[in-house]
Amino acid sequence: MARARKKQAFSVKEFLATVNGGRTVTTYRKNQKIFSQGDPADAVFYIQEGKVKVVVVSSAGKEAVVALHGKGDFFGEGCLTAQPVRLGTVVALTECVIMRLEVLRDEPKFSEAFMAHLLARTARVEEDLVDQLFNSSEKRLARVLLLMANFGKEGSRNRSSRRSARRPWPRSSAPRVHA
Repeated sequence: MARARKKQAFSVKEFLATVNGGRTVTTYRKNQKIFSQGDPADAVFYIQEGKVKVVVVSSAGKEAVVALHGKGDFFGEGCLTAQPVRLGTVVALTECVIMRLEVLRDEPKFSEAFMAHLLARTARVEEDLVDQLFNSSEKRLARVLLLMANFGKEGSRNRSSRRSARRPWPRSSAPRVHA
């Protein structure tokens, strides 16, 4: 009886290490800009080492940090939706090694892994929105402090620990929005 071959899981790291062309790896110093708001949106970036922040500046000059990303995260994916310019500025929080990727539309396995990444990010953004709408400033501050304390730590990507830090109420008693 022949043994069925076990299907190997797709490895983003392995793919990025072996993909031909369309990528450059750069080291950035702490506080160095990776790209600026208004720059052409022409590539996706992958963090191999380090941490970055995404900052948006309003026309009135107000600045807001809208995201923090660490090792293994992608950013700059707006170019995949035909976004012509960057909507924010990305700055290194630590020394970083970042891979710049030209659009990889012809790679179905990578596209599948990237889609999973985007869906997970969307879920985090939705959780953040619910947090802003329904929690007191004290609860929001406590949640942010917990998230920042775990940011970049080994095992902090554990889904259940991230959820417990993000959602301070049990799933069954989550607030509901009524139109």
